[in-house]
Amino acid sequence: ENLKLPLFIGAMERFPEEVQELVKQLKSAGMAIDENNPQQILQVLMKIQMHGMPDKKSEMVKAEDALKGRSEVMEVDERHYVLKNPMKGPWPKGLKVCIFANGCFWGSEKGIWRLPGGGIFSTAVGYAGGYTPNPTYEEACSGRTGHTEAVQVVYDPEKISLVDILRWFWEAHDPTQGMGQGNDRGTQYRSALYYFDEEQKQLYESSCAAYEKALQATGKGRGKITTEIRAVQDFPEVFYYGEDYHQQYLAKPGARPYCSAQPQQVSLPPFESWCPRGLESHAPKLPEDFWKAHGPKPHCVIRSPNEPIKWP
Repeated sequence: ENLKLPLFIGAMERFPEEVQELVKQLKSAGMAIDENNPQQILQVLMKIQMHGMPDKKSEMVKAEDALKGRSEVMEVDERHYVLKNPMKGPWPKGLKVCIFANGCFWGSEKGIWRLPGGGIFSTAVGYAGGYTPNPTYEEACSGRTGHTEAVQVVYDPEKISLVDILRWFWEAHDPTQGMGQGNDRGTQYRSALYYFDEEQKQLYESSCAAYEKALQATGKGRGKITTEIRAVQDFPEVFYYGEDYHQQYLAKPGARPYCSAQPQQVSLPPFESWCPRGLESHAPKLPEDFWKAHGPKPHCVIRSPNEPIKWP
């Protein structure tokens, strides 16, 4: 049924109470509305009738509006459910850490812990790039913490390259979808990479530019890559562990086999074509034949075994 709009022009108080309340909600969400301009109010109501309510979760919350959070740290099991290594540091000497987000963290984590060669020491899911300390899953999903669902990866650079992990990251989702991935919409599903040092920054930015060109050359994606690339130092704490039941979720009994990621099945161009000068030592260790056999495809993580891939 069509929305019955007032056919008069007058003060805000002359509108029905439910319209007055709606206008207040829209203003509190950041929409600029002049309560003394009935014509503007009518236009807003007509837009809502045609397009629905604006999606507040598609816009980043401001720091001053974020939930307060808590000082208590999320408790997780001591050992990784699949890899059996520690879930928290301090990490053995020589290991490196990277943090990324590319949609629902259940599938994102599984894709990484399955990479072969023993290079992945540990993985964990959590909430990254936000304002609220130690958020809960429900709080992150509200869009009011500023976090995105993320994966922390602890790896041995002698056994697997950061570039191998980056390739899986890019190819396992569509990084052009803005605030969401597949059916999962909201700022908590945005694509992101957080760098610890200048080398990670250069590798992230160079691979991003290369993958954007590859997507555009094949007509895949929705335009420019929207992945957030920021320094870990931009945040008081960049990564907070998620609840224990989310850790290695897809490997646990009774898990719901869900993954909304949308791999575009476009390969990251050869490393030598985009390698930043001086970072040749980060050359990938996984051969092209591996990617042909095991590269990301739609629903691949929910159809695959939990154990790391054996290669060759």
